[in-house]
Amino acid sequence: MATSSPTTDLPIGMLDTVTAAADWVIVLPVALALMGSAGLLMFRRSNGTPLIGALIVVCGIIACEVALLLQVLANGPVSMTMGKWLPPFGISLTADAFGATFALAAAIVTLIVLLYAELDRAEADGRDAFHSMVLLLLAGVTGAFLTGDLFNLYVWFEVMLIASFGLIVQGNRPMQLDGAIKYGFLNFLATTFFLLALGLLYGLLGTLNMSDIMRVAPAANPAAMAGVAALLMLAFGMKAAAFPVNAWLPASYHTPTAAVSALFAGLLTKVGAYAMLRALVAVLPASRELLEPALGLLAIATLVIAPLGAIAETNLRRAIGFVVIGGIGAVMAGLAIPSLNGIAGSGLYIFHAILTMTALYMVAGLVEKRTGAADTRQMGGLYAASAPISILFLVLVLAAAGVPPFLGFWPKLLLLEAGLAEGVTGAAPTWLGTAMVFALMINAVLTLIAGSRLWAHVFWRSGPEGEGAEHASTSLVALDGRGRLAFGATAVLVVGIVTIGLWPGPLMDGIRAGAADIADPARYVAATGLAGDAQ
Repeated sequence: MATSSPTTDLPIGMLDTVTAAADWVIVLPVALALMGSAGLLMFRRSNGTPLIGALIVVCGIIACEVALLLQVLANGPVSMTMGKWLPPFGISLTADAFGATFALAAAIVTLIVLLYAELDRAEADGRDAFHSMVLLLLAGVTGAFLTGDLFNLYVWFEVMLIASFGLIVQGNRPMQLDGAIKYGFLNFLATTFFLLALGLLYGLLGTLNMSDIMRVAPAANPAAMAGVAALLMLAFGMKAAAFPVNAWLPASYHTPTAAVSALFAGLLTKVGAYAMLRALVAVLPASRELLEPALGLLAIATLVIAPLGAIAETNLRRAIGFVVIGGIGAVMAGLAIPSLNGIAGSGLYIFHAILTMTALYMVAGLVEKRTGAADTRQMGGLYAASAPISILFLVLVLAAAGVPPFLGFWPKLLLLEAGLAEGVTGAAPTWLGTAMVFALMINAVLTLIAGSRLWAHVFWRSGPEGEGAEHASTSLVALDGRGRLAFGATAVLVVGIVTIGLWPGPLMDGIRAGAADIADPARYVAATGLAGDAQ
């Protein structure tokens, strides 16, 4: 954190602060994204400039976040407070291994999606502020991962909402407007619950700084704190699209372009899942214990019901939306069993989902481009016509289901280990760990069935459903130069997913370090300079 030298003529809570140059790396990703978004908005009428500018800005953000992650892994959590007001009065950005890793993953997929987005963009689209909105969305996501204050988490949620509205309606098709209404209504409702919880929390504790809440929450009324935690669980559950407040996701994520769907699937729900993990496990652990049975039941329901929706769905991107929802159940499983393995499994699943769900929607966009259809009943014949795309899709289905040795296997392995340990030696009722293990395995099987069904209909079947299903499709469209660029960007992301799955050691070490700071946030509190022990 920043070093300080006190003066005698400043009010209580203020200090003259000298910030080391290395500490600025925590604020630069957010600042670059915000300034880049404003700058690209001014240059949106210049052909080619927005894309090049956005790529340069995101590369700068990635460089800063790599430096931040290395600093956190070497020295522990890092904190910086804006202005001369020190915590808990000032606005703090605080990064631990989880926050820094997720922010880096978000920036990497944003860079890839910027290249992929050229698939659906024409020369006339240069004035739609798409690249500016993408950077604004990245600013909100990065701020949410790095904030150390719950009210500022609310602010970053609002930034994400503004950017996502701008992205989801681009194209002005009736279907997009319908999706925006469904997406907006439930997300505004979630934001209202979040704001209500913040008001109650501030009234009870007099602070919204996460580190300060960890210090003072144990002395507050347990029943009142449990009510606040329940409101936060509801708000973040809606943001993450957990069952039963998940209907908005499959109703809206398939309506914009495939690039926007990929960004939404990779970033937005993962911020909600991360916020739930941070708020319930690290900030309000005592209240989480009271909510553990409800968390467990919701996790089990999300794990089992979501892939059933994917099996029943015929629209390709809507089906993938249900796969995204099923993954949120895996994250919640780690919250319900907050051992070190459980927390690490949740964190690793968030990282895996940022990459894998983004890539799944990207492949879906390529399929739609080649077939000219969104419904799997009107697709077919792509295996013979485009084997590389079929391989990418199959690899991602296996990763999403958690088949070894792909990336999705490792978080589910950690969660299974946590569930088995809970069933044997845990202090909570033994049914929870056992039920969670069965739910995770059922989710893997159902996800594999849903993905295999999609793959067979889209790629293995010769042509569209009907009398001509056994005859090769003659309506497939070849990819042009933009399409080949989109395919290359998708392939790079999938290769990265496979590589990490085959060599997970460094990532597992970082995730375990982050899980340790969530389970015992003493270092996180110390980074802000607040006195007292975290509970």
